[in-house]
Amino acid sequence: MVGLLFACHGVQKLFGMLGGQSQVSNPVLLAAGIIELVGGGFVAIGLWTSYAAFLSSGEMAVAYFMAHAAKGLWPIQNKGELAVLYCFVFLYIASRGSGILSVEAAAKKKKRA
Repeated sequence: MVGLLFACHGVQKLFGMLGGQSQVSNPVLLAAGIIELVGGGFVAIGLWTSYAAFLSSGEMAVAYFMAHAAKGLWPIQNKGELAVLYCFVFLYIASRGSGILSVEAAAKKKKRA
């Protein structure tokens, strides 16, 4: 679910859908949108999960420090809670890998058979 929700942020940035505005004119936000859409999609389906989650975690850390940290010390003050939460959830997923219902698990199961 976290991957799907993260991908929705990418859809907002890239296509201006789901209540967002297209941010493709800004190269930093364009890169963020691509990472969010592709990384979130990969995490959601469980394909290259550790790599996608690690990259997404890093993107959220950068987003926090670029957009939120200057506005206050604590995430609750600077409205950076979601960036911090995504960062640590993706870091956890990167360390654990994909689950038993992932595309990766199905591919491993098929190889064994």
